[in-house]
Amino acid sequence: MKLNRIKKVIERKMIVILCLAVLIACSGHTAKRAGEGAAMGAVVGAAGGMVSALVFGGNVGEAAARGAVWGGTTGAVAGGISGAQQEQTIKAQQDKAIEKLKTDLGEDAFNGLAALTDCKHEVALGYARTAAKSDNKNYALAGKWVEILAYADSRQEDKARALYPELINIDTDIRSESQAEETMKKAIQRLMDIREEYNLPKTCN
Repeated sequence: MKLNRIKKVIERKMIVILCLAVLIACSGHTAKRAGEGAAMGAVVGAAGGMVSALVFGGNVGEAAARGAVWGGTTGAVAGGISGAQQEQTIKAQQDKAIEKLKTDLGEDAFNGLAALTDCKHEVALGYARTAAKSDNKNYALAGKWVEILAYADSRQEDKARALYPELINIDTDIRSESQAEETMKKAIQRLMDIREEYNLPKTCN
């Protein structure tokens, strides 16, 4: 009888340990996914800040840093929350920030930019060309910049440069092809830096 009781106690303890192990594993997996989502959100936020500076004016590097803040803040705020609650908090904050970027840049330019950060150049170009046809001047300019950056990032600089005359027509801050070239190079360097900061490949294969 005593042996049976000991066996039952051991069995119960083993069940508890297994359950705890499963809970810890699930919690860790959820936190990992939430953290990855926050990181990707920060990448797109930083790139969005950069393109916002190209469209509305300002320092490209500083704007990228400001754009990344919400992604980093999301992770920090959600750090004290566990499980599904953490994931929901992160998603809610990211959704709010994404909607702000979409409002500023237009949904097509934003989608093109998100694809560009992930090295999906053909997808980025498709969205960018659609955005460039928008009646909204800011959306059209954002689309044109995403198109230029997608070509340059995919090592098709000649195609990017061929768009400079169109860019000069719609971007009041760009007055010459040499200025467009300089701005494009700074933006591409910042894009690569953003990827590297968030442990993504700096350049696309």
